[in-house]
Amino acid sequence: MRITLTGATGFLGTELIGLLQKDGYDLRFLSRKAAGGPAHFAWDPVAGPPPAASLEGADAVIYLAGEPVAQRWTDEVKRKIRLSRVQGTNNLVAALRALPVRPKTLICASAIGYYGSRGADVLTESAAAGTGFLPEVCVEWEQAAGAALALGMRVVTPRIGVVLGKEGGALKKMLPPFRLGIGGPLAGGRQWMSWIHVEDMVRLIAFAVNTQALDGAVNAVSPEPVTNAGFTRELGAALHRPTFFPVPEFALRALYGEMAGILLDSQRAIPAAAQAAGFQFLHPNLAETLRGLL
Repeated sequence: MRITLTGATGFLGTELIGLLQKDGYDLRFLSRKAAGGPAHFAWDPVAGPPPAASLEGADAVIYLAGEPVAQRWTDEVKRKIRLSRVQGTNNLVAALRALPVRPKTLICASAIGYYGSRGADVLTESAAAGTGFLPEVCVEWEQAAGAALALGMRVVTPRIGVVLGKEGGALKKMLPPFRLGIGGPLAGGRQWMSWIHVEDMVRLIAFAVNTQALDGAVNAVSPEPVTNAGFTRELGAALHRPTFFPVPEFALRALYGEMAGILLDSQRAIPAAAQAAGFQFLHPNLAETLRGLL
């Protein structure tokens, strides 16, 4: 099976490539700067459609590209976040539309930011979108991917939670203060965190490629979400460090501005669609996950 992949140089893309190559997939890569070789193609997602040759013969396309969200949101950063996701997906679908023979499947990343802040509500894929910048971007992003349905393609939009892995993502950013013993819950720690081990994340994407019964939105999260206070406690235990230094909301907002919302929003999502389709998590429990990673 041939797969065309965007976002291959990021933390998640790198992990996904390792899994797909091990499983024997024939891969094509789209990135801003082609690394050389016939399998690599240069593409700026905002500038226009990708080269047709990068998609020809592909059975599936995986779109993971996007401006990083974890940075202070200026007006220009917010513009890049939206364009890289929505316009980038529009341009990809335009290229797919022009192909005489199209891939069967499009896997286009989304995020649990779709739901906004929902307190302790249990969120399955049928839950309504929230309000605010990130929910709006996610709704537009999923709509852009959904345009491929009219092309006869199966479309899956994994709503990705907090991805935990050794080599990058949220955990790498959290570790320095916790290793120093100055980690603590954020703004009281009552907000729910929907997380997923990076190994389960890439396995779920591969599962989506191969599972025809799976389509539409898929919560890419562990079946056992935790509160921020619970996450803090387990991370401290895994590192054998105290977690006595709570971070107040005003400090987060002073440091990160509007982006602090992604640290404060409460999303108690569960992977109902993935489990209904038969996906088995290898790392459902947070305490075991953190001990294994650290």
